[in-house]
Amino acid sequence: MDSTPIAVCDNLRIPRYKVFAGLAARGKSSIGWFFGFKLHVVINHRGEILAIRLIPGNVDDRKPVVGLCQSLFGKLVGDKGYLAKWLSDMLAKQNVHLITKLRKNMKPIELIPIPSLTNAWLG
Repeated sequence: MDSTPIAVCDNLRIPRYKVFAGLAARGKSSIGWFFGFKLHVVINHRGEILAIRLIPGNVDDRKPVVGLCQSLFGKLVGDKGYLAKWLSDMLAKQNVHLITKLRKNMKPIELIPIPSLTNAWLG
């Protein structure tokens, strides 16, 4: 899973931009500030799109994840932007195990197999 910013106009033109006036918002990505949307995509190991969502640029990357993963199960890999204890707990209730890279000051987390998934894979 990952997200990418979609800028709809240059930062200098934000005050006079009217096309997505009530929908787009100013947000920040790793590249810098932008005005527009964030596109969140979940793909499987074959590169097939499983879920997609377009949100305003100022919304936190972790907020749409629970809705994106409602019909999914298994392991979900994301970057450090998706790192949150509350998100891991909510996804665990949906039988989704969130795997992210840890910050420097965090202790390692032991990966525990989910019993219901192990039984599903065995048939």
